[in-house]
Amino acid sequence: MSATGKLIVFRGGPATNTYVWSPFVTKLEARLRFAAFSYNRDAGSPRSAPKGKIPYVQFPDATTLGDSTLIIKHLVDRDALPDLNAPLKPAQRAQDLAIRALLEDKLYFYHGKEKWCDNYTTMRDGVLAAIPWPMRMIIGYIAQRGAVQMLYGQGTLRLQDDEITMLMAEIWDSVEALLQEAKASRKGEKGPFWVLGGKEPTEADATLFGFVAGALVCDA
Repeated sequence: MSATGKLIVFRGGPATNTYVWSPFVTKLEARLRFAAFSYNRDAGSPRSAPKGKIPYVQFPDATTLGDSTLIIKHLVDRDALPDLNAPLKPAQRAQDLAIRALLEDKLYFYHGKEKWCDNYTTMRDGVLAAIPWPMRMIIGYIAQRGAVQMLYGQGTLRLQDDEITMLMAEIWDSVEALLQEAKASRKGEKGPFWVLGGKEPTEADATLFGFVAGALVCDA
């Protein structure tokens, strides 16, 4: 636990200010930064995570919680973070949820195939860099086998490579169109623009930022 009594975000990589490869880590950290929420970082490990995945957090009372969406919801419910979607109308909330689902429940798996199947060695040596070489080979093999089983069960690995490329491009093209429309709605105004075209960010913006940053920095 942090000596300062702050929330600790375990991000699966070095506890620095640089982005890690996981879009869910960056999503959570962006959400905290939107609210100027002070926290500490640590590397952590899936083996120590309450749900067996990154990110997870530890609260000042030493309790832990996993899953970026559940962590954000927990902090919102306790008024530690503002509810970004509170001002939205029902149709806007549905659109926000649809954007998040498109990224987290579709695009994530296409990128997973790209990382763990097409660029396995790069992925292994990146995410397991802190593990000595002999053990890295064994743990990497176990991680890849689990990823392949998950991707096949989910359906991504039942598709041809060109089909996955087409579907992945369709998602990014759709997101690009939304962002272009949101930017145009600003009519030359300075400052950030948000995916739903509003004056303030919503949950979808944190998720989208996580996926954009993750795609740009991940060597795999």
